[in-house]
Amino acid sequence: MRRFILSGFLSFSLLVLPAVAAETRNATASSSEAEASRLDQLFADLKQERNEVAARRIAERIREEWLASGGATADLLIEWARNAAADEKYHVALDLLDETTTLYPEYVEGWNSRALVHLMMNDYSRAMVDLSRTLTIEPRHFGALSGLAGILRATGREEQALEVYRRMLDIYPMQRSAQRALIRLVEEQSDERL
Repeated sequence: MRRFILSGFLSFSLLVLPAVAAETRNATASSSEAEASRLDQLFADLKQERNEVAARRIAERIREEWLASGGATADLLIEWARNAAADEKYHVALDLLDETTTLYPEYVEGWNSRALVHLMMNDYSRAMVDLSRTLTIEPRHFGALSGLAGILRATGREEQALEVYRRMLDIYPMQRSAQRALIRLVEEQSDERL
C-alpha cells in the first residue's frame, strides 16, 4: 500500500511540479516586465518634467521602485545596513550588504547601498566597483551617476565628471545639484583656459 501511495505521489509530482514551476517562472517574468514598464514610464515622465518639485516626486517614485524590487529579505538587510551605517558601524553595514549582493545579485539597491557605505568610508576604489555594477544593472540610476561624478571630481578627473553629469541630466534634467555641479565645472574649465 505504501509503495502504491509513494508511486502515486511521485507520478503526481512529476506531472504537476513542472507546471507549477513554469507558472512561477511566468509570474516572476510578468512581474519583472510590469516593473520594467513602470520604470520606463517613470523615466520618460522624469525626462519630460519641467517642474522641479514634480520631477523630485517622480524621482522618489523611481527610488521606491528600485527599493521594492529586492523582496522582503533584501528590504530587511538594506534597512539593517542603513541603520548600521547611520551608527557609523560601517563593517557591519558592509557585511549585511555583502549578503544582500550575494543573495540578490541583480538587486540594484544592494550594490548602490554598498557603494554609499564605501563612500562614507572614503574608499573610492571599492565604491567605483559597486557603482559600476549598479550602472550595469540600471544605466539610468541617477544616484549612482551622482556618486560616480563626485568621485571623479574628488580625484581630479573633471572631464570625466562633466560627461557623467551630462549623462545624469539627460536622464533627470531637473536635478538641481547636477545642474550646479555642471555649471561650476564648465566655469572652472573656462577660467583655466584664460
